[in-house]
Amino acid sequence: MRTGSLQSAKVAALVLLAASWASWASCTGRRTGQTTVAVIPKGQAHVFWQSVRAGAARCAADEHVEMVWTAPSSETDFTGQANIIEDFVNRRVDAIVLAPSHSKALVPAAARAVRGGIPVVVIDSALDFNQAVSYVATDNRQGGVLAARRMGELLGGHGTVAILGIAAGAGSGLEREGGFQDTIQKEFPDIKVVGYQFTETDRTRALAVAEDFLTRFPDLGGLFGSNESSAVAAARAVTNRGSRGKVRIVGFDTSSDLIQAVRDGTIDALVAQQPFRMGCEGMRAAVAALHHQPVAPRIDTGTVLITRANVDSPEVQQLLAAPIATAVR
Repeated sequence: MRTGSLQSAKVAALVLLAASWASWASCTGRRTGQTTVAVIPKGQAHVFWQSVRAGAARCAADEHVEMVWTAPSSETDFTGQANIIEDFVNRRVDAIVLAPSHSKALVPAAARAVRGGIPVVVIDSALDFNQAVSYVATDNRQGGVLAARRMGELLGGHGTVAILGIAAGAGSGLEREGGFQDTIQKEFPDIKVVGYQFTETDRTRALAVAEDFLTRFPDLGGLFGSNESSAVAAARAVTNRGSRGKVRIVGFDTSSDLIQAVRDGTIDALVAQQPFRMGCEGMRAAVAALHHQPVAPRIDTGTVLITRANVDSPEVQQLLAAPIATAVR
């Protein structure tokens, strides 16, 4: 064989090999370029998730990795969230950052990811799963404790309260609500929890629940809304009844509406999380795992109690000024 023919044959073989690799990569969904980390929140309607996304995007840029973000249709769509995980596993992303909507229902999908060599970082809510790289979240139980102590102070240690819960199986909510109930029972024995109902993270449903509590318990002293939508609903229900100042409200999470309600006295206190930091730390943990670097199994992103007295303090303003608009495309 001539030298020219031999070289042509080698080139043809290399082209065929490259084509075969490209075809295999396309079929398997495996990416051949930049490292890709999938972030799967519980939902995206609330300001909280916009802040998580902003934090994850900021730190993905800092770590020079690509972030892909997909959310289920609602925070109670367990099947939809599991399907999203399965899709990313099939696409062979490099790592997954997951905010599980249910502490048990998402375990099989997360386990499949790990079996496929994809590290999983859990954020926001606990998952009954011991193979996660790290759990990055607020200490939700302690947040519930802070809320209960504030409520106890507001009621002077006497009266009745009702709880607007998140959803059955929502780990973060169950921890908050459990911390609240246990603290009221232990530290404020003369305060009785007269109502506790899930709102399924839906503002319309939460408003109906809050109004029902106010009707059934005309002497109700306080409402605890354990997430953004339930706190907004509590404020609206109390305002609609003309009971501002009579029914004390402690909420969880922040938004422009909630902060305004604190300023005007409708809401007495908010337990604020740090979702921007949560998204960022979750992304960093995923990248560290890919680089085989040590990661703390539990990262507490912290809470701040916001009241009318400190809402305009530098600490609170810095927390509220997380750059959502500039980090989210």
